[in-house]
Amino acid sequence: MLLVLRLTSSGLAVGGVLACQYGPILFLSPFGGAIADRVDKRRALLATQALEMMQSVGLAVLAFLPHPPLVGLYGLAAAGGMVLSLDNPLRRSFVSEMVPETDLPNAIVLYSTIVNISRVFGPALAGLLAVTLGYGWCFAIDASTYVAVLYCVWVMNPDELHRTPAPPRAKGEVREGIRYILATPMLWISFSMLAAIGTLSYNFNVTLPLFVTRSLHRSEGVFTILYSIFSVGAVVSALIIARRGKVQLSQIVFGAASMGIAMLLLSATRGIATAMPAAFLVGMASILYMTSTTAIVQVGTKRELQGRLLALQTVFVAGTGLIGGPLCGWLADVAGGRAPIVFGGVVCLLAAGFGLVAARRTRSEAPA
Repeated sequence: MLLVLRLTSSGLAVGGVLACQYGPILFLSPFGGAIADRVDKRRALLATQALEMMQSVGLAVLAFLPHPPLVGLYGLAAAGGMVLSLDNPLRRSFVSEMVPETDLPNAIVLYSTIVNISRVFGPALAGLLAVTLGYGWCFAIDASTYVAVLYCVWVMNPDELHRTPAPPRAKGEVREGIRYILATPMLWISFSMLAAIGTLSYNFNVTLPLFVTRSLHRSEGVFTILYSIFSVGAVVSALIIARRGKVQLSQIVFGAASMGIAMLLLSATRGIATAMPAAFLVGMASILYMTSTTAIVQVGTKRELQGRLLALQTVFVAGTGLIGGPLCGWLADVAGGRAPIVFGGVVCLLAAGFGLVAARRTRSEAPA
């Protein structure tokens, strides 16, 4: 994101990268989830992780060029999105194979916590490497980290995994997952909230650099500092959440409301000194919301459907970037760097209100 912002100085172009990266997820993830429910997840992960490493190598090569072609960056982002469409449901459903069923709730929350920390801590570290070593070395170091991932997956003993028999291939696998969501109030309420928040609020890779450079009028280095504070808040929240085993819908509603309030506080800041504590609160609230949202799918749902359910959820977490990324970038271009953060905060509050009302109505309509 920072590389494209430096090359173009356009919020819309930054949002375009997010759309290229996550757009394929919008269309391919449901089918990737159906595949994940049938294949040997360990072997498939070796393939998808190797392909993601090659994408990072390609980005490093482009970043080392004096004038990286924008079309090349967009193309590699799209290729990575295609791989991620299968890799994401594979990784998330693989958690249920690595631990016995008694430890599954804690393992799911721990995994969701780690993933969501990486989503906020990773860009902060990347920003630090970009401003100190350069963008090329940043991507090169990223590519090298996949070696450790591939080694860990390779040395796993398949006999120690807790596998379930793969369902036979059949027509309508994606539709079956959608029907299950619509029939489960806990799921359709959280998915509806996520559709709005994932599209219009959870686009920090686009909104935060634009907020820092355009509204606070500071440099990429200052953005890295602010994102680091954001990440510290996420870590603190994650440590609190990890102590709780089961996830409830009330946590999701509370997380969405907290995220909305924190984003509005951040948008109101006028300098980096006040933006730092506000960013800390946004980091805490965003992880509280997103970890609860992603964990609820894996607790209390049919195990044979988890790959499809997780893939459908990924559509709303990442695939909506196809719409939300460019929209937030365009909004920053026409209304200023604060506008997408204000808009996202309001959407979070509206989604929390919807979740609260829907949950109460569902409980009142349930048979006694």
